[in-house]
Amino acid sequence: MTRVALLSVHTCPLAALGGKETGGMNVYVRELGRELGRLGFGVDVFTRSQDPTVPRVVPLGDGARVVHLEAGPARPLPRPALVAHLDTFVEGVEDFGREEEIEYALIHSHYWLSGLVALELRRRWGAPVIQMFHTLGAVKNAVARTAEEREPEVRLTAETRIAAEADRLVAANPVERAQLVWHCRADAARVAVIPCGVDVELFRPRDPAGARARLGLAAERVLLFVGRLAPIKGLETLLRALAAAKANGLGSTAVRLVVVGGDKEERWDGVKEGSDVAQAAGRSCRDQMDVERFRGLARELGVAAWVEFRGPQPQDVLPDYYAAADLCLMPSRHESFGMVALEAMACGVPVVASRVGGLTVTVQDGVTGLLVPEGDAGALADGIAALLEDEGRRGALGRQAMEWARRFAWPCVARAVVGLYGELVPALRAVTRPFRCQSLHFS
Repeated sequence: MTRVALLSVHTCPLAALGGKETGGMNVYVRELGRELGRLGFGVDVFTRSQDPTVPRVVPLGDGARVVHLEAGPARPLPRPALVAHLDTFVEGVEDFGREEEIEYALIHSHYWLSGLVALELRRRWGAPVIQMFHTLGAVKNAVARTAEEREPEVRLTAETRIAAEADRLVAANPVERAQLVWHCRADAARVAVIPCGVDVELFRPRDPAGARARLGLAAERVLLFVGRLAPIKGLETLLRALAAAKANGLGSTAVRLVVVGGDKEERWDGVKEGSDVAQAAGRSCRDQMDVERFRGLARELGVAAWVEFRGPQPQDVLPDYYAAADLCLMPSRHESFGMVALEAMACGVPVVASRVGGLTVTVQDGVTGLLVPEGDAGALADGIAALLEDEGRRGALGRQAMEWARRFAWPCVARAVVGLYGELVPALRAVTRPFRCQSLHFS
């Protein structure tokens, strides 16, 4: 069996979504690995162990598995701190390959930390490297509003190096390709545009009343936010928009904003001050403080009774949240793609999102949802109110959203990725299982 190595150093694809280190990239790596396995490839997804109770090797599906490697303390660490442990991670990958008597035909790395590992493995193995960043430090810095939100120089330097040295790069859309060229001086001819995917069997329209009953939601109108509680996700703008909508008459309707995301509480007893673990503990405490800050802001704005924080949720529970929602809201400052938007649309739910980054092509304005200026709480409030008040339009957008999202079924995405693999390793071109795919190109 021909095997490929997928690298996801800083976050495990099996982790619950919505936490500080988890999001669309976790879904991408997990679903791509599973689909490649279904196609007949052997797939090993290498990630850093963050919990000693999790088995070293966990099955991911037919022919695919996740391999947890020891590289530094088996606890969450700040991403820049992981650079010091990358050599250990490389040795762990090599040791595993020797133990299993495996030679990997290709390395597919995700995020900048994985890219650094991939370049060293290529030097040792000679296998080609395909890199996907998922988000760029320079782009995050462009929308940062505080020093704490800015990405360190080590990341910016690494991304420029990886963009220059990887055999091929993958961008989720033309916007990201342009950012790679502009910020990292990447060669546009070496950047393949392959969108992210969605599980159309899991994320599909279902009965809203049943979903609300299972989730204990009794409100007349349900709004949904899914994502990390990081400033870049724009939850503050959403709360202000909710207050504006309430002031403009939405208060006569029973509304509930459900927030899915945010880290669960963790214990940090016995942690040495100043250590990497202490820094991670500080981040976790800040995450919990963020929840309280958002609760406080909701009280200040007079919408606390409308907002419910549900924390991170398992992937198989998310479809009920989408089904229960009248609208899915993405007020982000930036998104490379917007996988949450794609999942919501696959469930037949219109999206109201910021007109930024990949959302400008993932969401078709006026067709599958609405795009509004980033940070404009008034425009966001108007978009929410307009769709809540127009059931016919909301229904039409939802139906069109579902049809659009089905273009991005994971089997189609995986075949596009295999096509790219085949350009570097001709033996990887074979695909075994038929699946009817529509065009993956954005219009």
